[in-house]
Amino acid sequence: MRVIRLPGIHHDSNSVLICDSGEAVLIDCGTSWYQLLVEERIRGQLPKNTEISSLLLTSRRFNHCGASSYLSSAFNAEVFIHKSAVNCLSGGDHFSTWASRFNSDMPSTVATGITDEYKMNIGNIVVEAIHLPGHSIDSMGFFVESHNLLVAGSTIPSAKNVSRWDLPTGCLPDLADSIELLIELDLEILISGFGEQISGKEQIKSILENHRDFLDKCIDSDINEKYDEWEKPTQTVTYLTPKKWD
Repeated sequence: MRVIRLPGIHHDSNSVLICDSGEAVLIDCGTSWYQLLVEERIRGQLPKNTEISSLLLTSRRFNHCGASSYLSSAFNAEVFIHKSAVNCLSGGDHFSTWASRFNSDMPSTVATGITDEYKMNIGNIVVEAIHLPGHSIDSMGFFVESHNLLVAGSTIPSAKNVSRWDLPTGCLPDLADSIELLIELDLEILISGFGEQISGKEQIKSILENHRDFLDKCIDSDINEKYDEWEKPTQTVTYLTPKKWD
């Protein structure tokens, strides 16, 4: 198995290629702004004689899925997303995808709905979808159990930045519960939505516990007071950057 992380451009999420035995899946693809460049980067990194069969989306957010319609056609790949987001993609919903905050249209995208524990074979490995509601109701992670690896999307934006739950369909308690679920997986490799890959069980556990504990404190306190202590994110940023985590 080969895993290739393509760092996001500007506000785009990371894109992740998982390749094995001549087959590949692409997880997330960023906005439609840079879709031609993303295609070029993918083709440059794709192993020889390997074809992308599927495009998996971790959420409906524009900076994760905006290029999915174009790349689906470019690679003749089927798009998969949690079943609750299928209609918003097909209808080009610019509100709940957050495309409106990018002053962009959301391209109408045909996608197949999947649910928790959906499994897909890529060569000799299995990629499993794990439902992680909180950032959005449709948020998912994609887990390769054989390598103890998970692609987390915006549930874990990066080690130092915490996911927003105040966007359409977000939910703070659900987000805390989803991170607790990730802790229980005892991961070796965690690929975040926007940051670097995180490696090692102890480091991953520590980071996830920090995120969970921060969210638990938000649940138990006055959120309005917390917001006053944080830098207000720009409208295109889907994570928070609090200076203090306590």
